[in-house]
Amino acid sequence: MKIDRGGNAHVVMFLSSLFVFGGIVVDAISYDHTAIIRCLANPPKPQYKGGIVVNPEMNDGLRGWTVYGGVKIEHRVSPKGNNFIVAHSRTNPYGSVSQKVSLDKDKLYTFSAWIQVSGRKSTVQAIFKSNDGYKPAGSVEAQVGCWSMLKGGITVGSSGPAEFYFQTNDTSVDIWVDSVSLQPFTQEEWRSHQDQNTEKVRKSMVKLQVVNSKGKPIPHANISITLKNANFPFGASINQNIVNNVAYQNWFTSRFTVTTFENEMKWYSTETSQGKEDYSKADSMLDFATKHGILVRGHNIFWEDPKYQMGWVNNLSPNDLQVATDRRLNSVVSRYAGKVIAWDVNNENLHFNYFESKLGANITDIFFQKTGQLDKHATLFMNDYNTIEEQGDADSSPSRYLQKLKELYSYLGGAVKLGIGLESHFTVPNIPYVRSTLDILAASRLPIWITELDVKRGDNQILYFEQILREVHSHPGVQGIVMWGPWSPQGEQCYNLCLVDPNFKNLPAGDVVDKVLKEWGRHNKEVVATTDAEGFVNLSLLHGDFGVTLQHQKNSQSFKVDARYSGQTIKIIA
Repeated sequence: MKIDRGGNAHVVMFLSSLFVFGGIVVDAISYDHTAIIRCLANPPKPQYKGGIVVNPEMNDGLRGWTVYGGVKIEHRVSPKGNNFIVAHSRTNPYGSVSQKVSLDKDKLYTFSAWIQVSGRKSTVQAIFKSNDGYKPAGSVEAQVGCWSMLKGGITVGSSGPAEFYFQTNDTSVDIWVDSVSLQPFTQEEWRSHQDQNTEKVRKSMVKLQVVNSKGKPIPHANISITLKNANFPFGASINQNIVNNVAYQNWFTSRFTVTTFENEMKWYSTETSQGKEDYSKADSMLDFATKHGILVRGHNIFWEDPKYQMGWVNNLSPNDLQVATDRRLNSVVSRYAGKVIAWDVNNENLHFNYFESKLGANITDIFFQKTGQLDKHATLFMNDYNTIEEQGDADSSPSRYLQKLKELYSYLGGAVKLGIGLESHFTVPNIPYVRSTLDILAASRLPIWITELDVKRGDNQILYFEQILREVHSHPGVQGIVMWGPWSPQGEQCYNLCLVDPNFKNLPAGDVVDKVLKEWGRHNKEVVATTDAEGFVNLSLLHGDFGVTLQHQKNSQSFKVDARYSGQTIKIIA
């Protein structure tokens, strides 16, 4: 059997139910993924024409807008005719302009505004005051002399009146506001965005035609299509128990294509005593992964959190610490160069600064530079928490994350491949904020990975887990997902979220994973289809590698599907 590709466009007549995302599609307002991370001389029009915001472009003066926090506000017009509002004479952080709205607990709200400040740059937050109390919806590092986009989102626990306003701790600056939008979406509309994105960015429409050796179509032919490998990396962390546990291996390899070692590659595991390195556990885990075609993320070279430093490291002088870090970096990266797809170079350096405080503020830049020199193929990641989990954490806000990346890029001069690692340890996810933040980070055009996904224990843990899993998988900017600590030999003693029990029987979270894998076309890896009268069958296929076999034939032929193949015809020659 031969396969021949043709480039003819086609009209899709039907989809294979086994390869179509299993959600719902409704007539919904399209979601706008636009996020602009450049500072602009003039702000664009508000998204969604402002949504439910009254007078979103301030073209009608102060209509709809009120004073918040005892400041003075005034309507202004720029020399080019742009209308905006300024809050000045501020004496407290929350002194600004505000607007009252009514929020529905069953809806999800995406929020955006364009902000400028006077005097000096300052972090500005959007705050919603409702029956739930005060909730931040997002923040931006606002600049002087140009406009910055603040994008975020909000949900509420009960329906009722609310008021949003802007705040910054620097009371010396004026806050300028323009092009504000607050757009509600129903749960069904939000889910439809996820479904449509999954079809658009994870799959392509492919037309297969079965013909004989003379090119004549074979009608009503039964074919079997098998997914051999999906392009999108989806996986979970593993620990050393997997090396000698066949049940663990079977459970993992039947579902996942990428992994991260939970502790075994970290410095405190490989050099417990100074000068005595032991990579045996990490080596055996890498051997297992390589044998089964599992991609591995290198985690991590260094970890900035002081509480995870070994005693002997804490006792080193700065000079000796420099020698030790050089040795550590050279050792672990040289050992695994070309064998891992990524490195978490200096873990959680937005929140902590152990090495930076001892070896200089630019030591992270140096760590990245040296890692890139030793491993030219791996993507080098910043990896931190709360960027998408907690909208109130200023240390790892989207603006702060991008600023650190900008500093790295400037130092490295584009000499290495950088990536955005988002740990994603959730408590109660703010789904609209997650999507908006991913929009902002994706505007950098760097690969985004969800690196340590879980949800903390609580009454709605499984519900939240499914919500966030669907959200991050469907986002166009996300290029890989790793869930964290899904199995423990001690029962439900996982880091936060167990997928299976000690005997690898599904727990509720494991049922969620299997359900979405089936919906996404990854779990049921084989589908049987029958060609029409002209020998055609139309399918929505995941991006990946496939094999196709005609009924009663043993030989299988391979073909690949990615975004380039959308609309093409693949001829199967019997």
